[in-house]
Parts: sequence; structure tokens; C-alpha cells
Amino acid sequence: MTTTIDCGTCLVRGLACHDCVVTVLLGPPPELTIDDEELRALDVLAAEGLVPRLRLVQPVDGPQVESA
Repeated sequence: MTTTIDCGTCLVRGLACHDCVVTVLLGPPPELTIDDEELRALDVLAAEGLVPRLRLVQPVDGPQVESA
């Protein structure tokens, strides 16, 4: 599995960019793909305080509700 990071779709873009690991390491890219192994490595670095955590927040579709 891979994680695609598209800063253009992040709900906290602008608010959280200053301490997001993507911005710290690479600057804000238009889109970035990180596989599970790389994501775990970033989590380890963040847990040790070496880089900030990934702050990506993606929109989630709510439940489909039929109108009456």
C-alpha cells in the first residue's frame, strides 16, 4: 500500500504546513507518494523528535443519506 500526499487536498493546508514533515523535508510538493515502509520510517523519526509528524488531513465522505 502507498500513501499519496497531495498538499492541494489537505484540509489543514496553510494552517499546519509550518510543522508538517513534508514541508520540513521537501517543501510543499504538488503531490508525493510514500510507501508503507517510508511512512513507518517517518513515524519513527517523528516519535524520536527528529522531524515533525505528517499533518495531512484528507476529506472523508460522509454517509450517503437519501432525501425525503
